[in-house]
Parts: sequence; structure tokens; C-alpha cells
Amino acid sequence: MLKLIKSLSAAALLSVVAFTGVQAAGASIEYKSINWQHTGMFGTYDRAAAQRGLQVYREVCAGCHSLKQVAFRSLADLGFNEDEIKALAAEATYEDGPNDDGDMFERAGKPFDKFPSPFANEKAARASNGGAYPPDLSLIVKSRVGFENYLYSLLTGYEDAPADMELMEGMHYNAYFPNHQIAMPSPMSEDAVEYSDGTPATVEQMSKDVTVFLAWAAEPKLEERKNMGLKVILFLLLLSGLFYAVKRKVWSDLH
Repeated sequence: MLKLIKSLSAAALLSVVAFTGVQAAGASIEYKSINWQHTGMFGTYDRAAAQRGLQVYREVCAGCHSLKQVAFRSLADLGFNEDEIKALAAEATYEDGPNDDGDMFERAGKPFDKFPSPFANEKAARASNGGAYPPDLSLIVKSRVGFENYLYSLLTGYEDAPADMELMEGMHYNAYFPNHQIAMPSPMSEDAVEYSDGTPATVEQMSKDVTVFLAWAAEPKLEERKNMGLKVILFLLLLSGLFYAVKRKVWSDLH
């Protein structure tokens, strides 16, 4: 038992050291700072931005990056109605089965399906991207130091490499990526999408919108959690006041 405890303690210590090292590596870069509407105690998601961000993901990012933890039906939280969700899901094709004959078949997507992966497997993804494996974006905002600011900075951080820097073959310069060399070329370009609400599709706007969408994808119940937290705090304050009043009443006869 003692050896087990020591082993677990050592593993926990190594995890803390590794996590601290990752934080330190990320902390050396100062990311762009955006006043995100959904941050803070009372923050809520900007649903117009998140809906535009979904469009950016589908038209720009989905060709390489999966979103395998998000189901189409969860888009109702962003203001999409049932018909819109069914239409979005039906654009994707999924293998299902077996049928009564024991054969697999293809069908149109349904609201309960998760967003489809652009590649059949990791090897296919690497083969299509020069050996690099595009990460799944479901939790990308929460899994990087800097959170939303990191992703926004990365998407808007492509620049020409300094004259004294030699990029490795197939790499691109990014001011906010560790070592400033990234395999992914700049995914954003002016007017890469056409927003239905007339918002100008600048690189900065598209980057901000898709970041809001991916922040929601990583924590879709953020608003519910905040509302519950506020209710708990209010309850505890009222309970503390009640306890104080009872205490004063009980001890009022003592001097």
C-alpha cells in the first residue's frame, strides 16, 4: 500500500511539473487580449458571433479539423431551430447498419449525430497534410494556455518570417505559435466567407467569430453553470443571514 501511495504521489508530481512546464512555455508569449462577452461572472455567449463562427468552421476549418464531441442538436443552444438543425445535419453522410441483409449503408445525418470528421483515420489525415495531424477542435479553446486569446492570436498571427530566420520546409511563420513555425498555413483570408447578416468578413472578424463558436463548443453549459453558481451564492448569503439572526435570538438573554 505504501509503495502504491508513493507511486501515485510521484505520478501526480510529474503531472504538475509537466503542466507547469507547458504553462511556462505558453506564458512566454503575450497573446492579443480581447474582451470576450462570455467571460466574467455574468458573461453570456454572443450568439450572433457564434452562429457566424459556425459558418467559418464549416466553410474554412472543417476540411481539415474535426469537431467530434459536438452533436448537431446542441446547436439549439445557439438559436438554431429544429428545421435548421435537421438541414445542417442532412448535409453530412454517415455509414450506418447493418441492415436486415447484414450490409452497411450510408444515410444522411440526423440531429443526434456528431459533426463528421474530414478524414477516415489519423493516417489519412496526416497523408493529406504533409505529415501533420490537424487536432480536433472540440476542446481546443480549453486545452491551450491563453484559451480564447491564444486561438484568436494564432489565427491572426501569420506574418512574413524575419529576414534572419530560416523556416523549415513546409512550415509557416506565426508570431504566436511556439518557436514561430507552424505546419498549418494561414486558414483565413479576406472575404473567405459571405456572412448572411452583412458583417464584413475580415480576417480579424472571422477569427473572433470562430473563436466564440469554439469556446461554446468546449463549454456549451457555461451559462447554466454561471446561473447555478449565482443561485448558490445567493442561497448561502441568505442562509448566513438566517443563521446570524437565529444566533442573535438564541443568545439574546446572555450578557
